[in-house]
Amino acid sequence: MQRFLKAALTIGALFAMAWVAPAQAQATRTWVSGVGDDANPCSRTAPCKTFAGAISKTQRGGEIDTLDPGGYGAVTLTKSITLDGTGTLGAILSSGVNGIVINIAPNVDDPFRQVIIRGLSINGAGLSGTAGTRTGLNGISITSNGAAIVQVEDSIIQNFTQNGINVLGSSAVNVNVNNTQIKNCTGAGISADTSAGIARVTVRNSSITNCGTGVNARRNSRVGMTNSTLAFNSIGLFVEGNGGTAVAVLEFCQIANNTGNGIQAGGGLATNPSVARISDNIINNNAGGGVSIQANGSVESFLNNKIVGNNPDGCAGCISLSGNIN
Repeated sequence: MQRFLKAALTIGALFAMAWVAPAQAQATRTWVSGVGDDANPCSRTAPCKTFAGAISKTQRGGEIDTLDPGGYGAVTLTKSITLDGTGTLGAILSSGVNGIVINIAPNVDDPFRQVIIRGLSINGAGLSGTAGTRTGLNGISITSNGAAIVQVEDSIIQNFTQNGINVLGSSAVNVNVNNTQIKNCTGAGISADTSAGIARVTVRNSSITNCGTGVNARRNSRVGMTNSTLAFNSIGLFVEGNGGTAVAVLEFCQIANNTGNGIQAGGGLATNPSVARISDNIINNNAGGGVSIQANGSVESFLNNKIVGNNPDGCAGCISLSGNIN
């Protein structure tokens, strides 16, 4: 009988262990709230307080949503994820640091390596001594392995000492920016540069203002911009192939009121072909040239741009692409 009882207890213990739930299962969708707690499971009724607190509780390829207005903290993304603040005034205040760092190493369990950032305000303002100023580094920093796809939608990125969106990686990446404002950055609104592969950046329905450079297309970059504005920067568009060819295409854009050149191809650190292709843009009231071609640079025009009020106007040295209109 004693032997029978011991066997029964052993079987019961094993049965109980088989039904023990994981200490903390990850969810496809998690939530953050200004009054949440990172010790919570990040559920709808028990939200976390920060994006960083919710990351470990969210499945690869999942989504973190904001429940209410709040500052949800700087965060590093190492897996596919969506950060969505649509309709809630979701924000990241990143004084002295990068707002969002994206660095997703290739992984068979993360085949898409995709990040979506939607409906967020990312602000690098902070204090230097007693003065309120820009102290954040980059608004969105796509570094090292980066990601295969990064989408930034319906967002505001402002007040950074370096770049609004900084693409500085070692592998190919596709970055899509739509309906987004980038402003008040000491460096570039968008800087695209990669040591291997191609950094492809598409900008639509967006504005970049009050930055050192609006868009800086650098090594191994291919930038396309349409229905957007580059204004009040030092240079509107700077194509600067330094160590690899850089190409930028602008169509239906306004490049206006920059304190230097509206569009500059070549010069600076450019050691490789630096090509700007322009069509149906208005390039006006830039303190420098509307279009400037410098060392290793070239500008190809469809001859349908309005270039007026610059110093100087015209497109001297531009290559005509009018024969390619079909």
